[in-house]
Amino acid sequence: MKTEIKYIELKTGYADNGPAWIGQVEFSKSGKTMYFNNHALKGNGHGGCRDLETGEIYWVSGVKKNEENRHWAGNGKIMVDKEIVDQYLQIIGKQVLDTKIYELVEIDKTDKHRFNQIENENIESIHILNKYQDLEGISIDELTKVIEDLKRIESYTNPNNGKKFITVKRLDAEKLLETMYENIEPDSNITRKQ
Repeated sequence: MKTEIKYIELKTGYADNGPAWIGQVEFSKSGKTMYFNNHALKGNGHGGCRDLETGEIYWVSGVKKNEENRHWAGNGKIMVDKEIVDQYLQIIGKQVLDTKIYELVEIDKTDKHRFNQIENENIESIHILNKYQDLEGISIDELTKVIEDLKRIESYTNPNNGKKFITVKRLDAEKLLETMYENIEPDSNITRKQ
């Protein structure tokens, strides 16, 4: 698989001062997924990329020879993978890293098999609608399990792979569950699950 040294910065929850790394990413066969530090980042190999597991957005770019990788308004040390420090020094034309700018770290290996399973589940998530097509007539416990399943699948389904449909189905299921609880006889021993 193709590898490349990239600048990666977490954007979700930060302005221009999120955690940032310089390290070697590995591309999938299609080039649409980059594997780095036990994350799978979906995108076009640069720009805003979405973490397959968490949905967080990362900025990915080539490394700059002038070392101006962060946005001009950003700050914070950039972590450099110990494995590629010599290659990075060669790119920027220096002998040593400036410890005011950089911090050497060990980058986790990526378990690509785990992400393949998640992506396969994303593809299968479209078919979950057929599995839960008719919610009427099932018990509160069964419906509660359906909602848990839908929430789990929704959390890692790509918006382009049917997340909206999963969300709509979950909302329908939650509305039905609420109605079921409202219709319980007052002297019943069924209690609402939190």
